[in-house]
Amino acid sequence: MFTKSFWKQALERAIKTSAQAALLVIPADAANIVHANVWVVLAAAGGGALISLLTSVVTSGVGEKDSPSAVSITK
Repeated sequence: MFTKSFWKQALERAIKTSAQAALLVIPADAANIVHANVWVVLAAAGGGALISLLTSVVTSGVGEKDSPSAVSITK
């Protein structure tokens, strides 16, 4: 967890999750399921990123060494 590789991978996952959360809220607004202004979209994106980073930290050491993944890849 204390390597540059771990944090690069964790950050990539957080950015992807952030985008996914934002893309989930925008169509919900268009369908009148929620009223989403820019702050709601940013809050969803930020919350997704935070949860992703926390998940990466919690699962560090479970899978491959220096990886935020909980899955080990055997070759």
